[in-house]
Amino acid sequence: MQRAGEQMDGMRSVRLVSRLAAAVPRYTSYPTAPHFHEDVSGEVLAGWLSRIGSGEDISLYLHIPFCDRLCWFCACHTRMTRRYEPVAAFLDVLMDEIAMAGDLIGGRGRVRAIHFGGGSPTILQPHDILRLGKALDDAFDIRPDADICVELDPNDMDEARLDAFAQMGMTRASLGVQDFDARVQKAINREQSFEQTRWIVDGVRERGVKSVNLDLLYGLPHQNEASIANTIAKALTLSPDRIALFGYAHVPWFKKHQTMIDEAALPDAQERLAQQNLAAAMVRDAGYQAIGIDHFAKPDDALAVAARHGRLRRNFQGYTEDACETLLGLGPSSVSRLREGYAQNATATGQYERLIRQGRLATARGVELNEDDHARAWVIERLMCDFGFSAREAIKRFDAVGWQIVDEALACTREHDAMLVREGDHFLVVDEARPLVRSVAARFDSYLHQGAARHSTVV
Repeated sequence: MQRAGEQMDGMRSVRLVSRLAAAVPRYTSYPTAPHFHEDVSGEVLAGWLSRIGSGEDISLYLHIPFCDRLCWFCACHTRMTRRYEPVAAFLDVLMDEIAMAGDLIGGRGRVRAIHFGGGSPTILQPHDILRLGKALDDAFDIRPDADICVELDPNDMDEARLDAFAQMGMTRASLGVQDFDARVQKAINREQSFEQTRWIVDGVRERGVKSVNLDLLYGLPHQNEASIANTIAKALTLSPDRIALFGYAHVPWFKKHQTMIDEAALPDAQERLAQQNLAAAMVRDAGYQAIGIDHFAKPDDALAVAARHGRLRRNFQGYTEDACETLLGLGPSSVSRLREGYAQNATATGQYERLIRQGRLATARGVELNEDDHARAWVIERLMCDFGFSAREAIKRFDAVGWQIVDEALACTREHDAMLVREGDHFLVVDEARPLVRSVAARFDSYLHQGAARHSTVV
């Protein structure tokens, strides 16, 4: 006969899995991108850039929207090309945008972080990597200690590209791994051997790069706990400084190439949770500190230090120690974040290129932030980063809006199976609900039920 405690545990498990199946935003911004609109134009962004303060630290994100193969799991804005001519033509336009943005800022801001993403920045040829680095140096005041991160696809890399990125100043390399299992790799069209990955890790370290991140995925087709365990074990032998453990977001209505993935081979919510728990436990047992919902870092890594001291932030690249209030996005689909709001470039590469060639910023949409947005963005970021927030600080920062949010948090604590509790001055996400923190954050999202946006599942 089943004991009462076991029955309760089983009921909690059923409710947990039900909540895991909920679809809510990833909260890398607030308001989230589906609520951006066309009222934010290039002229609006230009005005915001003109108000950047003298000596203010800023960050840059550069989006390279090309790959030489299309990975079926990918939800990034990219296009496949076997020819280099479109890439070279795009790079000329990107450098025009860099020069334009540099003129608008007028040398007032100091760049302390640069992130190259895509697509695949590694599709660039070595001489173009160096040209791009020079264009940034010419347009912006880049601090000598700037953190320069590059997303690397091991299948694209060679000695010359490694040398070029090192010469450009790369301080951190982020390698897409996903999974080392051959069956899983074939199912997502991303075949990449462990030996290739190890060669790149060794190569960047030999060139003085101090920080290496590995991106791993769970929830992929044909994955199971045994294959996840094997991938994690192999990844740990490379001793990465950081590991990002993401849940695969199956959004075929958003990215049509994901229809190439056999949905029957995808794990269900219970299996995804088991995969996540197993992988996270293995990484923690290896001595890594858990960061938010999906990042891990060695205890002496800057990300772990920021998390321990309450300085962790979250942006479109995930968790970061970058404290800059201004993030300037360059390239198609990239998003700029300033105190005044968010501005996103045109997603289609052709439209982006046309606007820049006309001497205009490529802003297509965005959102200007009001006091309620700022308050809710702060609360959601603290929940996502710290699994809690201070009521006193919310009120001190946002006054009347802060009081309103505290009232909403109190209401959450009184719910059946509440995921939020109050301890003294702080509202905290209960331990068992931390994997569901996106659902907790959604309770403070005043935009969530406006429009018809669709999102990925919580875990």
